[in-house]
Amino acid sequence: MRPREVVIVSGKGGTGKTSLSSVLCAKAAGKAVFADTDVDAPDLWILLKPKEGKRFDFHGLEKAEVDQDKCIGCGKCSRTCRFRAIELRDEKASVNTTFCEGCAACTYVCPAQCISLQQIIQGHYFFGETEHGPMWHALLDPGGENSGMLVSIIRRSSVETAEEMGLPLIVIDGPPGVACPAISTLTGADLAVVVTEPTLSGWHDLKRVGELCRQLRVPMTVVINKYDLAPDEAENISRKCKANNWPVLGMIPFRREVVDAVSQARIPVEELSPEINSIWRAIKSHTGLDI
Repeated sequence: MRPREVVIVSGKGGTGKTSLSSVLCAKAAGKAVFADTDVDAPDLWILLKPKEGKRFDFHGLEKAEVDQDKCIGCGKCSRTCRFRAIELRDEKASVNTTFCEGCAACTYVCPAQCISLQQIIQGHYFFGETEHGPMWHALLDPGGENSGMLVSIIRRSSVETAEEMGLPLIVIDGPPGVACPAISTLTGADLAVVVTEPTLSGWHDLKRVGELCRQLRVPMTVVINKYDLAPDEAENISRKCKANNWPVLGMIPFRREVVDAVSQARIPVEELSPEINSIWRAIKSHTGLDI
């Protein structure tokens, strides 16, 4: 049977998503593969502490490259590039790879045929063993392209590892928001667990993730974190979730001990009990897992 993918996401950063993800990883110890698909700012590895394992180069979009010895400085490539990625320097074409989109228009107009598309390293992805099980994560270079492609590599690698090891579950700490990495993370997932806060902006962000899950046909559940900081708003969000058929798996109060544990790079298992126990049982029920 294909391993089930449970994705923990949020409408914005700072909701406690990674803290919850780390505890769920501890709960699933020995029975799951773990992944962090927040490729722009991954931090699950800080808590899970994977041992140094394999490191792979990630190649995103191809970029234009100029053979300076062949360039005749005609400027046709610069005038053709709609992204303004090529300019003449000392009568030679020079490519700014940050702006280059790899469209190849410059290669067609170059009379000297001195421009070609080359793959460049846009980031790296990693595999390592943690105390609780195997983990995949990645880091895109600043300004790197194709975050969605890198997320897909992490998810595919996680599935392959789970199948090879006979593990029934993949726990994914997803990115915040609803941009490309979130779309790539949620597509085809078996369950989304959205972590939110009891604020008006928290509800607004939650609705955006809910609309994305609806379009992707991913079953969605909700955890309201730090609910006791605004209990009335927490109850209001809970009612709205029920009206939208988004099961609320649990409501977690604010605890200073959780902040202290995370600041010390510890998984806050005890600090998030007993709420995490019922949330974990609910996740297993929604995915049909008996582990």
